[in-house]
Amino acid sequence: MKTRFAIALVIPVLLIAGCQRDDAKEPLAISGKLFNFNYRVATATYVLTLRRQAALPEESFVETMFENPAGGEPLTTREKIFPFWEKVSLQSPPVHCVVKNRPYHVAIRIVSTDGTLIQALDTTVTSTLDQTVLPAKPLVVGPFYDRNPEVFETGAKPDYRPEVGCKA
Repeated sequence: MKTRFAIALVIPVLLIAGCQRDDAKEPLAISGKLFNFNYRVATATYVLTLRRQAALPEESFVETMFENPAGGEPLTTREKIFPFWEKVSLQSPPVHCVVKNRPYHVAIRIVSTDGTLIQALDTTVTSTLDQTVLPAKPLVVGPFYDRNPEVFETGAKPDYRPEVGCKA
């Protein structure tokens, strides 16, 4: 009889505890990351996606620092996060000298308008390809994707040579 009484008291307590909100949940989580190689315009970029998990302040920004595969200072971006966004997409400026199977560091900071840190995320992005899959010059130019005359010279074979100057 005492056992049934104890179980009858414990079960409601467990159910109530399970229904409480998890306020410790971070506002955003990484849901995807890759390198995007656009062969037509001869560019490579980091692309990351963040999934909303909890509320953010009305005025929030995402500051991202992408490791520069060519060396030097990290590439940085700052974008506003709108309150109705369920997903936040981050893209770097074009990068050069990406090496296959090498992890590149990405630091993400979610900040309020006054610069208060809301959340920090660190990750790496590893490419399954290297920069040599891209031509040195864009194959197309302009809004109508016209053939690039620098690549497709009159009467010559197209120039598909990769970018030069990257360390192996």
